[in-house]
Amino acid sequence: MLGSLGLLATPFAFDSFSPSSNKARTLSSTSNHQLAKQLAVESRRGSRKLLGRYVFPLNSVYGKVSHGSLISAVLVDDSSTMTSSEEDAQNIGILGVDSAFEPFKDHFLYRVKKYVDQKNLFEKHEGGLEEFAKGYLKFGFNREEGGIVYREWAPAAQEAQVIGDFNGWDGSNHKMEKNQFGVWSIKIPDSGGNPAIPHNSRVKFRFKHGDGVWVDRIPAWIKYATVDSTRFGAPYDGLHWDPPPSERYEFKYPCPPKPKAPRIYEAHVGMSSSEPCINSYREFADDVLPRIRANNYTTVQLMAVMEHSYYASFGYHVTNFFAVSSRSGTPEDLKYLIDKAHSLGLQVLMDVVHSHASNNVTDGLNGFDVGQSSQDSYFHSGESGYHKLWDSRLFNYGNWEVLRFLLSNLRWWLEAFKFDGFRFDGVTSMLYHHHGINMGFTGDYNEYFSEATDVDAVVYLMLANSLIHSILPDATVIAEDVSGMPGLGRPVSEGGTGFDYRLAMAIPDKWIDYLKNKNDEEWSMKDISRSLTNRRQTEKCISYAESHDQAIVGDKTIAFLIMDKEMYSGMSCLTDASPTVERGIALHKMIHFITMALGGEGYLNFMGNEFGHPEWIDFPREGNGWSYEKCRRQWSLVDTEHLRYKFMNAFDRAMNALDDKFSFISSTKQILSSCSEEDQVIVFERGDLVFVFNFHPKNTYDGYKVGCDLPGKYRVALDSDAWEFGGHGRVGHDVDHFTSPEGIPGVPETNFNNRPNSFKVLSPARTCVVYYRVEENPEDINDGNLTSADETLQVDAVKQENTEESASVVDVMETKSLPVSIESPGVEESPGETNDDNLAGVDERLPIEGAKQENIEERASVVDRSFAAKLDTPEVEEREDGTLDD
Repeated sequence: MLGSLGLLATPFAFDSFSPSSNKARTLSSTSNHQLAKQLAVESRRGSRKLLGRYVFPLNSVYGKVSHGSLISAVLVDDSSTMTSSEEDAQNIGILGVDSAFEPFKDHFLYRVKKYVDQKNLFEKHEGGLEEFAKGYLKFGFNREEGGIVYREWAPAAQEAQVIGDFNGWDGSNHKMEKNQFGVWSIKIPDSGGNPAIPHNSRVKFRFKHGDGVWVDRIPAWIKYATVDSTRFGAPYDGLHWDPPPSERYEFKYPCPPKPKAPRIYEAHVGMSSSEPCINSYREFADDVLPRIRANNYTTVQLMAVMEHSYYASFGYHVTNFFAVSSRSGTPEDLKYLIDKAHSLGLQVLMDVVHSHASNNVTDGLNGFDVGQSSQDSYFHSGESGYHKLWDSRLFNYGNWEVLRFLLSNLRWWLEAFKFDGFRFDGVTSMLYHHHGINMGFTGDYNEYFSEATDVDAVVYLMLANSLIHSILPDATVIAEDVSGMPGLGRPVSEGGTGFDYRLAMAIPDKWIDYLKNKNDEEWSMKDISRSLTNRRQTEKCISYAESHDQAIVGDKTIAFLIMDKEMYSGMSCLTDASPTVERGIALHKMIHFITMALGGEGYLNFMGNEFGHPEWIDFPREGNGWSYEKCRRQWSLVDTEHLRYKFMNAFDRAMNALDDKFSFISSTKQILSSCSEEDQVIVFERGDLVFVFNFHPKNTYDGYKVGCDLPGKYRVALDSDAWEFGGHGRVGHDVDHFTSPEGIPGVPETNFNNRPNSFKVLSPARTCVVYYRVEENPEDINDGNLTSADETLQVDAVKQENTEESASVVDVMETKSLPVSIESPGVEESPGETNDDNLAGVDERLPIEGAKQENIEERASVVDRSFAAKLDTPEVEEREDGTLDD
């Protein structure tokens, strides 16, 4: 383990990488290499001690960063305002975000110093981080003057050749040469003015191990790989992809601007066809992207883009990291898809897998390290290099060439394909040496900042986020982390890991738990609202009720879980809906909407769940006879006019349109004013909209009093009970709701639910209704029907002025703040489960609906971007697709 902590392993593979390098510099490259190795050795010393809980010797070299540290200078991360003063070098910005970080100051200093040292070495030996991440211009096959140059890092190989169709698979005339850094290279001159290796022809890397055995592998940096679909279990072939200009796709449309709050449509191209087959990039672009745009999403998140030989891995066992999955088409076809999305105003994120690699030694990167040490391999050796639950290999993030490979991979996808960002899969596995296996994170900060932390991986993620935002400032980068590591969503310039968002992974499991294990009358409004609002105050989250994880075989979508077999027989509008279908459609709308409105700063939905797609996803595999029957999306269900699926789809479109009009997801004003367990009603404000969710299975409340911030006239903006959404049309949309003042102005405890104004509404059972404040100028008001799927929200949005001032803090007269719950979701809190050591600074935090909160109906619970200092964290379990989930 100690050896794995060393980050600075190999300073550069060849001196030509630096823009300023020349032939004369080759003589000094060895000395530079030795200098960097010496720095690496020094960096490793004391690593175990440094990563301990937070007790460091006062005279430790790394217990305190020395004066003159370059931390401030290099942490200037685009937007940073840090100075180079000695004091700033010691006071990393993230320490001021959460007082509970202070005991772990030395851990953050050590982490940041490793990041700074690594960036400095890149600057010195490679021309900087951005130049270092251009590895794809040197490694693999690239055109250089007069020929094709092929380079491959394989330091343990004794001999090497390049073979393929171009030389009849005989490499005797194409032997490669190895430099002092383990990089093999060869230049193959053009023949008759044409490239010696034709476009789209097969190639492989042949090399000899120390035991004298020759092996053939697909080049690590290959940009396209295919398989003979007529042969069962056939190996993949690497293809030299260099199409002539006439066959290259040229992008026509600019990247759309970054949305304030992304509304993400998670999609898998291969399973997007209505037919039981693998869909293509172009068919997805032409047939599915317009559906996504029509439902008012702003972002598409593509799964399974990187080549993976086993289709049923859902794309998470990657074999060829630079290659587009050939099942759905060519690299040019994928470019067409992304350009088409941009033309529709949709950003495109890629589901990137840098947490592990396929164990496949025939088709993947794994075949390069037979018998090699970690220092000479992409992966750790022994147990530390193998994920026993995923059956996959684990990267050595402390290796120079591994960093080059992974960072260049990110730049490749951004620049060659114009992706707008990434969703990093399996981040929990990367962050810890135990990979989250058999770990139930409780929120204790010692679980995050200890010897278990893989600082090499953390530093890699800091470098990755720094690189991404440097190349593309408007990039969106999301972390899939179930552990809730604090600081993951803070900027690198502060010493954070640099992600824009983290996935709120506890929310879907909360819904599944309720739907599986609780009767409707047992649903707790306080527990639901606590789960939706319990997130770190300074780190943004993407909320979702269900993603692909909840749809795979072995689990059920929300719609299928509620309605089950009646989705086959009871979805026709030509007959009355059964109680099961009535309940299912109503709860489907409410669950998705309250998750969007209260659960985060962005929202995600998986392909098909917007209309309640029945059944599960089951990829072709041996267990189902290699069937594609359940590896598709039945779009005909939502397109058929007389089926009730259209109602859920229309509401999905309308709730996205609501955010388009009022931008409530991005609002910092979030006030939970009432969670009535007796009424089973939740009332809250997001922006200046008022949301009323009545989860009661039977009770309709006429004249139900709800609190609000601003006085005036309110009208319905969105109503799940409208006819257009499969409801009963019980709520009047032409009714004006006038507010009444509550209590003494400026004295919150005299107000109604701590709100200065109130109005009364009709709240039908299992219905959610949103109200907007009407501007005084009648010419600005559209009095038409606001619930049509196509005409929803055709009103002027409220100007959200002074929103921060309008948020009312819970009972400012009480000087003692309530402790923040840190128990795992679904577990009742007891005094013994509250870690007082982790509550440092709670007086500086805004309490939310949660621990010891009584009589919530009589007092507002303010969230206001200060949701929680701690995170309710789920236990980790293994899902069938091999990803960690909570």
